[in-house]
Amino acid sequence: MKEVVALRCSGLCCTCAGKTTLADCLVASNGIISSRLAGKLRYLDSREDEQIRGITMKSSAISLHYRHGAEEYLLNLIDSPGHVDFSSEVSTAVRLCDGAIVVLDAVEGVCPQTQAVLRQAWLENIKPVLVINKMDRLIVELKLTSQEAYSHLQKILEQVNAVTGTLFTSRVLEERAEKEQKEEPLPGGDPLYDWSAGLEEVDDSHLYFSPDQGNVVFASAIDGWGFSIQQFAQIYSQRMGINPQVLLRTLWGDFYLHAKAKKILKGAQTKGKKNLFVQLVLDNIWSLYDAVVTRRDQEKVDRVMSSLGVKVAARDLRHSDPKVLLSAICSQWLPVSQAVLSMVCEKLPSPLDMTAERVEKLLSVGARGFEALPEETQQLKQAFLECSSREDAPAIIFVSKMFAVDARMLPQNRPSQRTTRGSLHPLARDPSVPGGLNLALGGVRAEHSSEATS
Repeated sequence: MKEVVALRCSGLCCTCAGKTTLADCLVASNGIISSRLAGKLRYLDSREDEQIRGITMKSSAISLHYRHGAEEYLLNLIDSPGHVDFSSEVSTAVRLCDGAIVVLDAVEGVCPQTQAVLRQAWLENIKPVLVINKMDRLIVELKLTSQEAYSHLQKILEQVNAVTGTLFTSRVLEERAEKEQKEEPLPGGDPLYDWSAGLEEVDDSHLYFSPDQGNVVFASAIDGWGFSIQQFAQIYSQRMGINPQVLLRTLWGDFYLHAKAKKILKGAQTKGKKNLFVQLVLDNIWSLYDAVVTRRDQEKVDRVMSSLGVKVAARDLRHSDPKVLLSAICSQWLPVSQAVLSMVCEKLPSPLDMTAERVEKLLSVGARGFEALPEETQQLKQAFLECSSREDAPAIIFVSKMFAVDARMLPQNRPSQRTTRGSLHPLARDPSVPGGLNLALGGVRAEHSSEATS
């Protein structure tokens, strides 16, 4: 295996956005579970109450391997809860991550919990990427046309970017307020400050989610498909003979394809034309759902499979549930794991790129600064930045969450489990101890003579 670059990422989302189903698809890509069980098994919901309630309550971690290009990546994925009642689990998971996968429901859009997790990621200074999940609901439930779905997705991106813009503006204003406090006030009374000044000077374009930047994936994890516009740019650049970089800049936006001139022009909305994203991407997906799920047109399905070069097992073709056939086609055509993991490898930073300021913040406790830490602890900073796996490198364990437990609940402080009249339970007898008894209390062994218990 070639050099492994470790990337740690956390799934953050609002409730019922399909985050754990998406995690199942990523786990299935490593052969840990069957792809047929993805979305049904909920592999990372290991607790019984999580399986019963159908929601994630505790964070779970798993390591995944993924080959992207010529490099092999090790991805440490933390599946954290999305429900507001378990937001503390998200806070602790974020501290351990170098990047975050924010999962949104394509129908629900931005909710209060989405704003909360984006703020947590912002405060911890970790880079997020976006997955707009449950795209199938736009087709099956809302029955939107491809053009209506595009407008809906535009609004969702505007809402998410509005949250990011608010966080960015708040930081700039706070920094400017601190700067103004340090400077001496001008004579002649209180000065009037233009708080909006300076915002235009700061480049914040890299902070926002935009499909053409490669930090957005559209997906339906339950049906096994997902894509970024980079994938379609590569596909159509070969078919149409257009530069993939040109397609990448024009697939999302107000651009349309002039068929006769074979040129990409701007102004699709004003001229009443379908933009490229609708024409080249969404129309194909809508057509597939129409053939497989709505009409169940076997002849059209065969043509689609032939054009995509997809081969499906005979049992999937004969299955009574059309979603089985749909998932079999989509998982080969647009596998969601490939889209998400490729985005993670390209857009989320490596632990080697962690800043010294963040390392100092992780090593510090409470209000205690880094300079006040013991010399041995400060020396761990360099090891933290190197992420070395040498035999002489120190192993660093970061405790991100602690619980206060009543001392009486500790095993050694629990009362002896005796039966009536002070005698020990018969099952507590230990035949390996001659004439003695063994009472298991949290790993503590208590021996008693036969005379003391008679």
